[in-house]
Formats: sequence, structure tokens, C-alpha cells
Amino acid sequence: MSQQAPPPPPPAILLSARNSVILHQSLYAVARLGVADCVESGSRSAADLAGQLNVNEDALYRIMRLLASQGIFEECGDRSFRNTEISNYLRSDVPGSLRALLTFWGSDYSYASLGQIVRTVETGKPAPILLSGNDSFEQLRRDPQQARLFDDAMTTMSRLVAPAVAAAYDFGPWESLMDVGGGNGLLLSEILRAYPHLHGVLADQPHVLERAREHKFLAGDLEARASMQPCNFFESVPAGCRAYLMKSIIHDWDDEQSRLILSNCRKAVPSNGVLLLVEVSLGAPNTPAFGKFIDIAMLSLTGGRERTEAEFATLLSSAGFRLNRVIPANPQFCIIEALPV
Repeated sequence: MSQQAPPPPPPAILLSARNSVILHQSLYAVARLGVADCVESGSRSAADLAGQLNVNEDALYRIMRLLASQGIFEECGDRSFRNTEISNYLRSDVPGSLRALLTFWGSDYSYASLGQIVRTVETGKPAPILLSGNDSFEQLRRDPQQARLFDDAMTTMSRLVAPAVAAAYDFGPWESLMDVGGGNGLLLSEILRAYPHLHGVLADQPHVLERAREHKFLAGDLEARASMQPCNFFESVPAGCRAYLMKSIIHDWDDEQSRLILSNCRKAVPSNGVLLLVEVSLGAPNTPAFGKFIDIAMLSLTGGRERTEAEFATLLSSAGFRLNRVIPANPQFCIIEALPV
């Protein structure tokens, strides 16, 4: 009988955590540069890649050597590399690509905010407020290029979770569904395809809806069952549907702002309707959870937070809803079903 390997000593655990920062930014570099696209077929030397990408050969080789040591690429000798099953998900053209997500989280917009973590802990304020006086979404409004990167990253997240959300919850009985703050419309399109008799409305700010039209997730065979309505959920939420959905919206905001959003939803949700929140799960104390990482990202970037089931129940109650049940969608995300009271 083989013996189980002893756990690493505490210093090794801390050093591994430090190394994760370096690994993350190395992934960001190759994602932004599009390295995996360049080695789509066969192996390529660091010199060839550097020439194509117009970067320093030695620096690129050292980044690639590190990533190959983690199984993300494969080093083939003679300073050349090929893709692996893992690095394929850094390519732009593969289903489930994470390139946009890694590029967004490594960018100055998000990664620099984490660099202000001590000031955020001292003040409780997110980094964009500390650095510029503007919240993170105002920064996106002022920077169209970064806003597009943000949209692409959020679409990547929606692509990962959308099939699980559509499968975990029965949307059919509600007849109509409004995705509030639904971005490019990918999640709504997935749900509409799963429920052929459901009508859907994508509600978001006008400039976001323009980008949604460019992406065309709600075009083609869905066009007859899908429409778009401009919406600023801090001012009002359009009426007209029985079910209202918000994915990863409430976690962007503190309790006061979240209560305002939910109260505006309550004015729109009919007495026989439902509000559905798709949010990440925090898990039990002392256990690893994706949500605990995202919670710190929200603390640093937006001033928002992830919440426990009890915290959601209290928040929803203050806005005229009753938390009815929580449905797991996958190990990271859950669907919170709230009924009007």
C-alpha cells in the first residue's frame, strides 16, 4: 500500500501563493499577445514567435519556459514550444476560450486595483475611487477599449455558466424573461434556446445594447422571441415580464446600492412573478471556494461583495422580496429564487 505524501510545510504553501501572482501575469502576457494562436499547428521557436509578435526573444522564451513547467505549453527543445490541451484554451478561436478573461484580469484596470489592496483594507474603498475618484464603471464609460475588453471577459464567464443555468432552473412556466444588465445577451440566448416558448428581453444601457447587436447572440432564429430595452437599473427597470434575471449584478455593489437596484426590480416584477439572481457561492467556513476569491476582487475593484444565503435573504427582504430557495447551477454558481411580497 502506497503512503500518502505529507502536506507541504507552511513556508512552501506561502511561497506557492506568491508564485501564483507571477504565473497569473505570465498568462496575461501570452494571452494579450496571442501566443497560443501563433503556435496553433506544430511547434514554433521563441525566435520565430518573437519576430512575429515584435517582442524581446529572451523575455518571451523565459515566460514560455515557466508556463511549460506548469504544463500550460510544452517545451520541445531548441527553445521551441507547442500548445497543450491547457494552452488551447488561450487561443481565440476555440469553444470555451479564456483568452479574454485572462487579458481582462491582467490589465491595468483590474490588476492594478489589486495592487492597492492595503489602502482598500485601510479605508474600505475600492481602488478606482482611491486612485482617480471615479468608480470602476465610470472608468469603463470613459475608456471604450477597456469597456470592450470587459464585455468580452464577462461574455466568457457567461459562456462558461450559461448552459448550467439553463439546465438547473425551469424557466418555462414564466412565459417571459427579462435579463437585467444582461450585457451581450449570451445567457439570455442560451435560456431561450432551451425553452422554445419563452419570450426574452435584454435590458441594459444603450451603449451596451449596441454592442449586443454587434455580437448577434439574439439574432437569427431567436429574433422573433427576443427584444432589447434600454435600462439604467439605478433609475428604473422596465415592466412587462413575469420573470426577471440578474447574473453577477448585485455582487458589484454595496448593500445600499444593491437595495436600490432590487427595489427598482420589485416595482417591475408582478405579484405572480419572480426575481432570479445568479451569483457565486461562498461555501462553508475554512473551505476553498471560487466565491471567496471573487469577493476580494469585488472589494478591490467595485466596492461590491459576495454574500451568504442569510445576507441575501436580509437584503431581498429589505427590497420587498422573499428568498424562496437556492438552486446550485454548478460548483461555483447558484440561482437565488426570490418571490415578491
